[in-house]
Amino acid sequence: MSETFALSEIMSDAMPKTVTQASFRDRIGAGPGGGYYPAPHRYHLYLSPGCPRSLRISITLGLLGLENSVGTTLLPSSAGARDALAALRTAYETTRHHYDGPPTVPALCDLWSGRIVNNHTPDILDDLALRFTDQDNADLPRLRPAALAADIDAVRELLGADLGEDLVPNPAQNPALDLLERQLASHPYALGETLTAADVDLWVALVHLDADALRRAAAGDRLWSYVRRLGAHPAFHKIPREHSGEDLCSPVKDKDRAADQSRVTVPAGHECRRQALAC
Repeated sequence: MSETFALSEIMSDAMPKTVTQASFRDRIGAGPGGGYYPAPHRYHLYLSPGCPRSLRISITLGLLGLENSVGTTLLPSSAGARDALAALRTAYETTRHHYDGPPTVPALCDLWSGRIVNNHTPDILDDLALRFTDQDNADLPRLRPAALAADIDAVRELLGADLGEDLVPNPAQNPALDLLERQLASHPYALGETLTAADVDLWVALVHLDADALRRAAAGDRLWSYVRRLGAHPAFHKIPREHSGEDLCSPVKDKDRAADQSRVTVPAGHECRRQALAC
């Protein structure tokens, strides 16, 4: 059993969980008999700028080369946001009769039926990695290899469901960051020698810390170097502009100034919960 997974044993069963107001948890199947089976251009993702969950999905799409086969709409900042928001609400109402809750994002919508397939981010991430990706393409990362699935889930839970909102930025006070700081001393990625979904989760958690918290988390340089190194990757660097503030990968020698630049900001007027949209 790996050290990362073993760490999950110290977690309290009483740890609070984030609960979506209305949960839609259908999954993508492996073939035509699976109901919602993967097909190019069949599915559409509704995301929100500044939302950590949406950012994880945007990065995953880029890593897996899925931008051209799975459409995305950013709400509420995209052009035509009023029409897009109406389309999202219609999808919720089509999926559940008399649905009167907020249209939450991220949400994966089936364009063929007009229904919401799933609005639970871990499910969406796992289906993108396992069902949408060409498993025979050696050039694509294996974000959720079977051998590391339990470790990925453990890191995800340790970082917290909100990825950054409740993360204690001092590695000495946070078992997840302490473990990952030590892991990065001998490995380039959170779970070893290859990039996985755990790295997407960790990177998003770190860049959503405010500047002071990021400086404290990066005091030992390992997490800081990790943030900068992954930030230079096209999938992390070329994320939708609404997600990022200053260029995360601009050449800056001063760590304090760079930490200020590394904060992922929400542009004024584009907070996740505007227009009855919940993230």
